[in-house]
Amino acid sequence: MPMFESLSERLQDVFEQLGRKGKLTEADVDIALKEVRVALLEADVNLKVAKNFIKRVRERSIGAEVSRALNPGQQVIKIVHEELVETLGEPGRLNLAGATPRVIMLVGLQGSGKTTTAAKLALKLRRNGSKPFLVAADTYRPAAVDQLVTLGKQLNLPYHAEGVEPNPPDICVRGVKAAKDSGATLVILDTAGRLQIDERMMDELRTIKRLTAPAEVLLVADAMTGQEAVRIAEGFNEGVGITGLILTKVDGDARGGAAISMREVTGVPIKYMGTGEKPDAFEDFHPDRLAQRILGMGDMLTLIERAEQVFDEKEAERLQKKLMKNQFTLEDFLQQLQQVKKLGSIGQIMEMIPGMNKLRQEINLNDADAERNMKRVEAIIRSMTPEERAKPKLIDASRKRRIARGSGTSVQEVNQLLKQFRDMQDLMKRMGRGKMPNIPGMFK
Repeated sequence: MPMFESLSERLQDVFEQLGRKGKLTEADVDIALKEVRVALLEADVNLKVAKNFIKRVRERSIGAEVSRALNPGQQVIKIVHEELVETLGEPGRLNLAGATPRVIMLVGLQGSGKTTTAAKLALKLRRNGSKPFLVAADTYRPAAVDQLVTLGKQLNLPYHAEGVEPNPPDICVRGVKAAKDSGATLVILDTAGRLQIDERMMDELRTIKRLTAPAEVLLVADAMTGQEAVRIAEGFNEGVGITGLILTKVDGDARGGAAISMREVTGVPIKYMGTGEKPDAFEDFHPDRLAQRILGMGDMLTLIERAEQVFDEKEAERLQKKLMKNQFTLEDFLQQLQQVKKLGSIGQIMEMIPGMNKLRQEINLNDADAERNMKRVEAIIRSMTPEERAKPKLIDASRKRRIARGSGTSVQEVNQLLKQFRDMQDLMKRMGRGKMPNIPGMFK
């Protein structure tokens, strides 16, 4: 499920109603904001945060900036967007200045995704030119040390692990020394969590903080826990003092209230968001972009950044030339499908393109169906020989039956894919000749 889907749908419905009115009265604004308030509370936004938000929006919406606007409905949406950005707070960035290695201490409860986040953060920082080093100091959760070691090996990240017996503060001290000896510029400490906040955990965390002098103490919080995540953030901030927040499982949070509430309630900036299970599903926190997604405006900048990481420039150039010369094969198509999957789920991609999320809802396209369709297409192409992928015209009735059997699909589905591919080739051929296809409704 895309981020904040239910909240986004509710708000878009409210704004559509406002957009139909040529002039807004104070009563119109109040009715709309009542709906917005209900939507925020249903999304698990903190009550005090929701009240303050509505108050600020109302004051501006019944003022001169709306009454004099050419399109009052759009002006209210603009105000809501600006106040949402204000509530989400300034984007927090890591403090990476000073002597190396800089220590980043991750804290959080069990189940928040802390160990996975340690690896994701290290991967992101390495891409930005740093030399990260992981320290496995969660000796209480079964398999936490093994998990970090496995991730370190998979992602080729250096790490320090001593098993589950030693004292976590001592592990951290020795881990920082090992990082320094290895030439690392950053150390990420995966500290121990508990099922709930207790004084023993806080004492241990305060000891680690005192012994390692971290530049950042980041709380890893599960966005799906809603208001509980806000209370956990307050508890850790009071107990050990945190410099920033990392929200995990944001992609699975249909409500999103924790993200909207956290900055205003705790005063601590959100620095990153975990947006999926894959190691690279980890984003810098951009309040303006998140506000755009919540309001259904898309987020093209994040989509472009993801694409830049995934797509090879020379390969893209090569494929573009093949497309324009009508030499694009089913093998090329399969490779592109693999690349697109790295961008995220269909729902995530569509919610970043302005207007597409609304279309997705209207045609009732869900992630599960879209993923199944993509897997079916992959299975069909993989059941073809290299020669058939290069020259689909070779695929006669008997070959279609063989491909259908091999892919667990029907001949009809094989025919459908081949027709779609021919249509795409025809479109590319006409574009290559400078002839745009006749699409109903265009250029009228």
